[in-house]
Amino acid sequence: MDLLAPATRLLSIPSTADRPAELHRALEFVLDFVGPGFTVERFESHGKPSALLYAGSRRRRFAVILNAHLDVVPGRADQFVPRLEGDRLYARGAHDMKVAALVEALVFRELGPRLPIALQLVTDEEVGGRDGTRHQLDQGVTGDFVIIGEQSGLKLVTDSKGILGANLRATGRTGHSAYPWNGDNALLKLLATIENLLAEYPVPDSEAWRTTVNVARIETANTARNQVPAQAEAWLDIRFPPEDTTLNGRTEAEITEYLQTFCLPGVTAEVDYADPPHKADRDRPETRSLRQAARNQGFDGDFLIKHGAADSRFFYQRGIDAVIFGIGGDGLHGPNEYADITTIEPYYQALTEFLVTLPQ
Repeated sequence: MDLLAPATRLLSIPSTADRPAELHRALEFVLDFVGPGFTVERFESHGKPSALLYAGSRRRRFAVILNAHLDVVPGRADQFVPRLEGDRLYARGAHDMKVAALVEALVFRELGPRLPIALQLVTDEEVGGRDGTRHQLDQGVTGDFVIIGEQSGLKLVTDSKGILGANLRATGRTGHSAYPWNGDNALLKLLATIENLLAEYPVPDSEAWRTTVNVARIETANTARNQVPAQAEAWLDIRFPPEDTTLNGRTEAEITEYLQTFCLPGVTAEVDYADPPHKADRDRPETRSLRQAARNQGFDGDFLIKHGAADSRFFYQRGIDAVIFGIGGDGLHGPNEYADITTIEPYYQALTEFLVTLPQ
């Protein structure tokens, strides 16, 4: 099995969210790689294309869905020129997750004609997944078990944090900065509110399975140094585990009310989106079988937890167990992202063994 040639071509496609033509090109490349003989259902939402492939003429509830995203985060031009150094294939998207997507496509091409499985290809995971995986689920796509080919080094990710995007908006009264008592500084109220939040959710010194708050942006409309700002806004990215019941299982209205308790007068909280944590049953037969398949390739098949969110959360919301299971590598979203090519063959073998040994 030699996937390096097609992987190099796929990795050279700069399929970022701001390049819709390249998203289409990446999707068509993988569809061509799979080849004919399958039904291809095409979807599109807000300009983001996706596809579902399966044998036969009628969609059904699939025993297994192989899920892969073909979009990547932005990178330098040279990151879309793949290079092989030893056992490392460097390129934007090599680890996250175009190489694993091709392996899933190859396994589907070989086993799809005789097994009740589907290949789900999306192009918006890096910007939220709502127009790819979630859109397909909203259109009735469903299954019993899902393997998402995100990077994991052949470990199984059964738990990942929820994701919450919120905005804080402060209003005050402008004035001359030489006479601050005549104004009401919105930025200071906003900063005090953020301090209240960080007192409850301090930045961890090391990896911690607890809620974290990232202040992603603070801005005002001020264009003059000698003016008291009358408005200010902050972006928050909040990640939370299932154990945080102040956020998990709450409606957007309830979360907004909770965030408001940290706000000074004149500051309001607004929830942009809130998705729950992902959790899969570690004891279900498919999970145990996939773990054994990884072990049969010489890997420990241990369970992992992830602090980042993936499309697995959309399956979890619908009661479908989804496990993240992918190749090895490092540097995702960074300047030196690479895939460990020694894990490609074991990953292919583990997926194949898992699927052919499933009860029909």
